[in-house]
Formats: sequence, structure tokens, C-alpha cells
Amino acid sequence: MTTKAPSKVKEFPADSLEKIAYNSAKDIPTVEPNDASRLGYHIWIWLKEKECTLADAVNRSEARLLIPKDEAVKIIREALLKFGVQAES
Repeated sequence: MTTKAPSKVKEFPADSLEKIAYNSAKDIPTVEPNDASRLGYHIWIWLKEKECTLADAVNRSEARLLIPKDEAVKIIREALLKFGVQAES
């Protein structure tokens, strides 16, 4: 019996909303890597729909952060600015 090689992963382009969202969340300290992924997903939804504030998106993610949520929102907002995305103040 042989095992096939895993499928190659196709990365999102660097300027895509998905990549921007997940990269803006990657520096937030979380309990588990899955929490950072959950946070990135909710930031992506926020970037796509803008139906709430960024702080609301962080709250809705229910990610287990190792820093206060206000500080996380500030870090995310700064990261988004580096990618050229203006977040509300």
C-alpha cells in the first residue's frame, strides 16, 4: 500500500482580504493557534461586510486572547494600516 503526497496548498495573493485579515491577527498572542485563526476569520468577515466595529468583530470571534481586547484591537488596527486598510478609530 502506498500513500499519496499531500495536495499542494495554494496561498492567497498578498493583497487579498483573506491574507490581510489573517496576517493582521497573527501577532496577537492567543491560547491556541486555532484562536488566532478564528480571530483572523472574524476580521476577514468584518473587512468584507463592515456591519459592525472592529472591536465587535474581535468580541464575536470569542478568541482566547492573552492580552486585553482593547490592546488586541489596537494592534490589529495598526497592522491593517500597514496593509493600507483604514479601520475606524
